[in-house]
Amino acid sequence: MDELKKACLDIKSLKIQGATNVAKYAVKTLKDFAYRHKELQFDELWNKIEEGIDLIYDSRDTEPAMRNGLEFIHRKLKLTHEEEGKSIDIAEEVGKYSERYLQLLMESKTKIAKIGANRIPNKGDPQDFTIFTHCHSSSVTGILLEAWRQKKRFNVICTETRPKYQGRITAKELIDEGIPTKMVVDSAMRWAVRTHDIKMIITGADAITSEGTVLNKIGSRLLALVCREMHIPYYVATPLLKFNPDTAFGILEKIDMRSWKEVWPEKPKPLNILNPAFETVSRRYIDGLITEAGIFPATIVFDMFYHTYPFYKNKK
Repeated sequence: MDELKKACLDIKSLKIQGATNVAKYAVKTLKDFAYRHKELQFDELWNKIEEGIDLIYDSRDTEPAMRNGLEFIHRKLKLTHEEEGKSIDIAEEVGKYSERYLQLLMESKTKIAKIGANRIPNKGDPQDFTIFTHCHSSSVTGILLEAWRQKKRFNVICTETRPKYQGRITAKELIDEGIPTKMVVDSAMRWAVRTHDIKMIITGADAITSEGTVLNKIGSRLLALVCREMHIPYYVATPLLKFNPDTAFGILEKIDMRSWKEVWPEKPKPLNILNPAFETVSRRYIDGLITEAGIFPATIVFDMFYHTYPFYKNKK
């Protein structure tokens, strides 16, 4: 299990960043693990796979896209076993269902990009429509890149997103495509929204609860409150696979508290640094979730998740 433990450490230590990347890495890790041990006897390999799923599942908080992927593989594997018995090739089945989940995830991103791009008007002059975003979300950049490729013209302001500076990833992706982009320090987000005639704010999500609450990078709630103050629409672009079904049963999505070393490695010893990675954004501040199933209020995310992915209805 050493290779799995190393992969879990990569996830826990933030060597792998971004909810989609974490989900892809976790699923691929399980698939590779199954293939490396495919010569084991059926029962031994089955037990190793279940142990591996549990190990990866617990590697990091606030990662429902990863957990939904592991759940998808596990339940599909169990259903196949119930139907065909021990004649199945466990490694091949894990590989097949891993690829299927990754396909679902990538298909959702493609749909989100096209649906979200429809919400951006074509003003002609890039300076006539300014969009603000926070942190880095592949769903958000997917929308912006798709809209730009459709010849829609706009400009973007993004935050630097301390302490890991994920905003630099966003800025580079947009600049490489030729999209006019500015960056502001996180604490200047209200100033930027107030002084730059922002027309729309779009962020991503790391998790969504059954009540329609979104968990995203720290600072997102402040941005949502600024939107409410300034009467600017606030959208969250996210695959429904980031929905956490367990929250419907009263289980809270945890907020990941990161190391103080990210903030100030040489801090004075008596100083206590608090470094929460995420915070909640209430559904009442969200104008719409931009998902693979369309744009809709956060209040109906529970129904939309199970309508889009009925397989999860039988989750125990």
